[in-house]
Amino acid sequence: MSKKKDKATKKEQPKAAEATENTIEEVSAEAQLTEELAKEKDKFLRLFAEFENYKRRTSKERVELFKTAGKDILVAMLPVLDDFDRALAEIAKIDDKEVQDLKKGVELISNKLKETLKTKGLGEVTVKMGDTFDAEDHEAVTQIPAPTDDMKGKIIDILEKGYTLGDKVIRYPKVVVGQ
Repeated sequence: MSKKKDKATKKEQPKAAEATENTIEEVSAEAQLTEELAKEKDKFLRLFAEFENYKRRTSKERVELFKTAGKDILVAMLPVLDDFDRALAEIAKIDDKEVQDLKKGVELISNKLKETLKTKGLGEVTVKMGDTFDAEDHEAVTQIPAPTDDMKGKIIDILEKGYTLGDKVIRYPKVVVGQ
C-alpha cells in the first residue's frame, strides 16, 4: 500500500506544479487583459476629447462664417454709400427750393440703405477731425503741413469713412494727417 501511496503522491506533485503554472498564466493573462483594457480606455478618452474639440472648433467656424457671409456684398456697397454722402454734400451747397426737395429724397434713400446695411451687421468707424492718428485704426492717404502746432500727428481731414462688419474692420477710414 505504501507503494501505491508513493505513486499517487508522485502523480499529484506534477499536477500541483501544473496548477501553479496555470494560475500564474491566468494571472499574467488577466494582468495583460487589464493593461490592454486600460490602454483602450485611454485611447477612447483621447479620441472622444479630440472629437469634442473638433465639434467646438467647427461650430465656432460656422458661426464666424455666418457672421461674415455677406462681407463681399457689403464691401461692394461701400462705394455706393460714399456716393450718397458726396451727393448730399453737393446738394447742401445749393440754396434752391426744388433742390432742397431733391435733397430730402436723396436723404431718404441714403438713410434706408444705411439702415438696411446696419441690420446686416455693417457699422461705421467713428473718426473725428482732430483725433490722434493711429496707424492700426486709420489709413493715411497723405500728410500735409499742420495748420497749427497742436494739429501735428492729428487727423486734418477724413476722405472716406471706415466700416466694420461685426467686430472686424472691413475698410479703414482714409484720412489726411498733419505733419
